[in-house]
Amino acid sequence: MDRKRIINLLVGPALFIICGFLLPEAVFGTFAARAAVGTVAWMAYWWITAPIDYAVTAFLPIAINAICQLTDMNAIIANYASETILLLLGASIITVSWEETGLDKRIAARFLGFIGDNLRYQIVFWFILSAALSSVLPNAVVCATMTPIAVAMLTYVGEGDIAESRIGKKLLLTIAYAAGLGGIATPLGGAMNLVTVDYLQQITGEEYIFMHWVIKFLPIVIVLVFVNILFMLRDVKKDESLGGSKDYFIQEYKKMPAMRVEEKWSMALFVIATVLAFTRQFYQDILPGLKPAYAFIICGILTFLIVNKNGERVMVWKSAQKKIIWELIYIFAGGLAAGTLISNTGAAQNIGDAVARMGLTGGLVTVFVIITVTLLMSDVTSNTATAAVAIPIVISIIQGIGLNPIPWIYIASIGVNLSYMLPTSIRAVPVGYGLPPKYMLKEGWKMTILVIVSMTIVAYLLLRFWPAFSTV
Repeated sequence: MDRKRIINLLVGPALFIICGFLLPEAVFGTFAARAAVGTVAWMAYWWITAPIDYAVTAFLPIAINAICQLTDMNAIIANYASETILLLLGASIITVSWEETGLDKRIAARFLGFIGDNLRYQIVFWFILSAALSSVLPNAVVCATMTPIAVAMLTYVGEGDIAESRIGKKLLLTIAYAAGLGGIATPLGGAMNLVTVDYLQQITGEEYIFMHWVIKFLPIVIVLVFVNILFMLRDVKKDESLGGSKDYFIQEYKKMPAMRVEEKWSMALFVIATVLAFTRQFYQDILPGLKPAYAFIICGILTFLIVNKNGERVMVWKSAQKKIIWELIYIFAGGLAAGTLISNTGAAQNIGDAVARMGLTGGLVTVFVIITVTLLMSDVTSNTATAAVAIPIVISIIQGIGLNPIPWIYIASIGVNLSYMLPTSIRAVPVGYGLPPKYMLKEGWKMTILVIVSMTIVAYLLLRFWPAFSTV
């Protein structure tokens, strides 16, 4: 074992001990809350330095909670079999069927022939598509369906080793950023927005009209899209490509034989699962139990019924399980479990209370603090948990100052929706496909600073000069 790895292994638990015993009780509260923060610090350090496998690090919340009893173990374990985990498993099984049938190569050639090989165009295309979809769909669904399509395309052009591919890392990070950002555009973008809507309705005593959200957040979304795309394109040359040319990929697609029946079934099951996820609101009263996660699992099961023209099964568990991205599933679950520790031990509430004691007056500094704290909280716990903790604290702070809380709820929602640095939440998806967490942090802290600065300015201007921003 090399010396660097030993040091990295020891630093992780050292961070846990430091946080658990040395963080100020006045700010972070009980030992359980401080230990929860220490657990996140330990996991983050090991994910970034990788002294052990990422998936192994994801089980630390269970191990630490078993020894320290920070919160109810059932609440922790539930994260490892949550609906989102089942969704990711179902999506992973379906994409394995692409590889088994050869559909992945057909999809890759088709996309490259349609979009072209220019890396700038590719980044803009994937960003706009993912952001648009996540404005009306759970961001986990969008990230789980878009990422494997992009990986299939990258593999086709010889960039399948994401960890070693600059292009691959950039494209997968683009999808993760966009899927997270798109959710802010409408209340349907995620449960965190519905939490916010609920508080708006409590304050006004009236039903909240979703279109009003879209209007209020339109300038914010435009600036965010512009900032994010510029950041991703900053080091991409105009003529940088994925290899080949648009005409070349069109010809390659035309050379492929007619779509076989097993490919059609594999494609159909993916489309069915995705459409069911897209249109949940239209059938939820008829089939209340058929949530997107279960639609993907059902379609994943059906892939094992696909046979080729010779009557042979295309998908067999013994071979399929070797190709399922288990690491992705466990990393995602570990992030959820860490978030549960932060929420259930009161650590998130204590951080919010500390902010409330800062003596904020409702000016530019208040905007900056609210966006910064909510954004950083979203990086270590779920967006929904951040909303549940942060929004009522923001309301109490602003009402204590004697100001209208409505625009400040909108401002807090910016940070609640965004996060960039750690492989928690949907950012676990690209990590599961090979994106190094170290690269995510390296790009993420820059993006975090850029977003905090730009959103502080935009939100403050909206607060000062757009009266409609202060109404529902």
